[in-house]
Amino acid sequence: MVGRVAFAVPGDLATLTGGYAYDRRMISELEGLGWTVDLVTLGDGFPHPSREQRSTAHERLTAIPAGRAIVIDGLAFGVLPELASQLCRHHPVIALVHHPLALESGLSPAQATDMRVSERAALAVASRIVVTSPTTARLLAAEYGVPDDRIVVACPGTDEAQAAQGSADGVVRLLSIGALVPRKGFDVLIRALATLADLPWQLTIAGDMIRDPATAAQLNGDILRLALGERVTVLGAVPRERLADLYAGADLFVLASRYEGYGMVFSEAIAHGLPVVATTAGAIPETVPVGAGLLVAPEDVDGLATVLRRAIENPDERRRMAMSARTAAHAFPSWRDSAKLFAHALEAAA
Repeated sequence: MVGRVAFAVPGDLATLTGGYAYDRRMISELEGLGWTVDLVTLGDGFPHPSREQRSTAHERLTAIPAGRAIVIDGLAFGVLPELASQLCRHHPVIALVHHPLALESGLSPAQATDMRVSERAALAVASRIVVTSPTTARLLAAEYGVPDDRIVVACPGTDEAQAAQGSADGVVRLLSIGALVPRKGFDVLIRALATLADLPWQLTIAGDMIRDPATAAQLNGDILRLALGERVTVLGAVPRERLADLYAGADLFVLASRYEGYGMVFSEAIAHGLPVVATTAGAIPETVPVGAGLLVAPEDVDGLATVLRRAIENPDERRRMAMSARTAAHAFPSWRDSAKLFAHALEAAA
């Protein structure tokens, strides 16, 4: 069964983050399955919209013809419980939750509580909730009171990729990809690398620097303070073509996230045959297969430095992890497989 669905996204769908990449690809794949997808842009400011921004979202969502299914990205859905309740009277409403809003790093305890209460109320009225990992599914069931039968897991798909070639000059190229926000833990990564000045490594960071200017400024300040300016390159957001080149030239992928609802960059790195150094936060242990990476607790600077030293000093171990990564990548779902699961959620909601 196919039909027509409104897909509501806050901000700019072209934004170069994993969440927006998921939305873009899912829209494309649903259209490939025969669905007609109407993109509804909700405006900027989410998940902390002003009164005017809320009004804009309300106007655009309530203008959708009655009866049409509506997918609302969780970055907006979780802070619009009253509007969600109103929409559910006339539409099948599907919430797309990349990760719970209350788990974003940098929130005060009061802000996190407000986010949790708001998102719980919004999720209570959704016809279906699509999540991007089993970890998020379990979390919503256990802590947000969402019945299991209303949750559909549609993990991000993975495209086939060329194996990374790595460096050939004895310098280990480290690659880290993610928006410069507190949750990605770049401060932890830089502090860990500062203890490894005796080793031959270079780090390239690619990610949106506009979303959180304070975090971007802190990262640049840390790099200067720790005298790493000649060893760390911060590129900002880059197009997918450039990302492919970065993966191809890397020896090791590293990201010290404080939480991940899935972590598309990890599956992409693994598809390129890159060994991974990361944390055990959120869904990362589900995304990074055993043997393909080394994981430590989030916020553990010393632990991260230890496994980075091990990976940098041991090319044989990197090669073993790279082989495990390439093998594991074959088990990842395709985007078409994930879109079929998403389509089942739409059909069930309708």
